[in-house]
Amino acid sequence: MTTIFNKSSMKERRRFLRSHMTEAEIKLWSKIRKRQIGETKFRRQYSVGSYVLDFYCPEHKLAIEIDGTSHDRKDAREYDNVREDEIKQLGIHFLRFKNEEVLREIENVVTKINETIKNLKKD
Repeated sequence: MTTIFNKSSMKERRRFLRSHMTEAEIKLWSKIRKRQIGETKFRRQYSVGSYVLDFYCPEHKLAIEIDGTSHDRKDAREYDNVREDEIKQLGIHFLRFKNEEVLREIENVVTKINETIKNLKKD
């Protein structure tokens, strides 16, 4: 069986990304780590196939992406759409937030994540 989650070939990339998190990623991680939201475990910089997700909850198959200004470019949006579609085919749900949203409205972001988890638990 082919491994698609956290491939060992992606280990160095994941490690690099964990040690170079953005300010928004650090802020969100401080709110979701150690099962702070609904007793749900999140992993940071988790790989699925050849992609690395900012945050991932295996229990609910929930990916959370934090997008900086580079994601506003047309080519980046197209890449993000292809990437997200491929990952969604694995049954993974997505939440996307802008850096500014996480930095300025962290409680709203946490509420949205919590609501999403509650809805996924119902399914």
